[in-house]
Amino acid sequence: MKNLKMYEPQDKMIMLIKDNYSVLQALGCFGINLGFGDKTVAETCQMNGVDTYTFLAVVNFTINNFANFDDDDQLSVPTLLHYLKASHTYYLDFQLPFIRRELEESIDDSDQLGRLIMKFYDEYAQEIRRHMKYEEKTLFPYVQSLLDGRPALDYNVEMFSKHHEQTDKKLRELKLMIIKYLPADAHLNNKLTATLYDIYNNEEWLHHHAEVEDHIFTPAIRRLEQQMKQDNVTKNISSMVFKGNQENNDALSDRERDVIVSLVQGMQNKEIAEHLCISVNTVITHRRNIARKLQIHSPAGLTIYAIVNGLVDISSVKL
Repeated sequence: MKNLKMYEPQDKMIMLIKDNYSVLQALGCFGINLGFGDKTVAETCQMNGVDTYTFLAVVNFTINNFANFDDDDQLSVPTLLHYLKASHTYYLDFQLPFIRRELEESIDDSDQLGRLIMKFYDEYAQEIRRHMKYEEKTLFPYVQSLLDGRPALDYNVEMFSKHHEQTDKKLRELKLMIIKYLPADAHLNNKLTATLYDIYNNEEWLHHHAEVEDHIFTPAIRRLEQQMKQDNVTKNISSMVFKGNQENNDALSDRERDVIVSLVQGMQNKEIAEHLCISVNTVITHRRNIARKLQIHSPAGLTIYAIVNGLVDISSVKL
C-alpha cells in the first residue's frame, strides 16, 4: 500500500525515512549524508548543497508516483544530473557486485544449474552496465553541454528516449529461475532467500530509476533544449539587427554622418553648408543619399538613428 503523504520542506527528514526506508538509497545519490539529527528536509538539503524542490519532487514521485513534470520549470537540472550519475555509481560499483557475491555464496558451485544461474547473472550485469555506460558517455555530457550553454549539435534528448528501454527484464527472469528451478539444502536456502529479497528490492530500484529518467529528467531536458532554442533565436535577431545597423552605418560616408549630426542639432541646409564648408547643393545631395541608404526621411527618424548608432549624445539633441 502506498504512503499517500506528500512530503514538504518543513517535514523532518527522519520522519520521511521512518515512513519510507527505501529513501535511504536516494540520500547517498543526492549527496546527503547521514547524521542530520532532527533537521527538516529543507535544512538537511541546504546543509548538503542539494536543491530541496528537486529532492522532494524525486522522493514524492518514487513513493507515490504523483505529479506531472512536463511544465515544471522549478526542477534543478544540475541536481538531477548529479543524482543520476551517483545512482549509476551506486548500482554499478556496489549493488551489482554485492548481489553477485550473495548469489555465489547461495549456490552450490558443483551444481551445473547453479553455474548457469551465475552465467545468466553475469550476462544481466553486462547488459545493465552497457546501458548505463551509454548514458554516461552520451546523455550526461550532452546535458552538461546544455548547462554550459554550448549544446552538442549531433544529439538531443529524443534520441535518448528512443534508446532508453527497460533494462530489468533479465533481472525478473533471474528471480523466477531461482524460485522455480534452483534446489538447495536448508542452509543454502536461507542465503538464497535473503539474496532473492535483495534482487526484488533492486528490481524495484531499477524501476524507480527508469521512471525518474523518463518522467522527470527527460521533460526537464526538453525544457532546457527549448529554452536554448529560444535564446538562440533572440541572439540571432539581435545579431541581425546589429548587423543591419552596422551595414547601414558603414554605408554612410564620413561627410554624410556629419550632415546627419548637423541636422539633428537643428541646422538648416544653409547653416550646414557654412558649417561644413560645402555648397547648399552638396548638402541637398547628401541628404538625398542619406534618405536612400537609410530609408529614413523625417528629422525625427534621423534623430533616433543618430542616437541609437552613437553619432550624437541625447543631451546634444535639439528637441
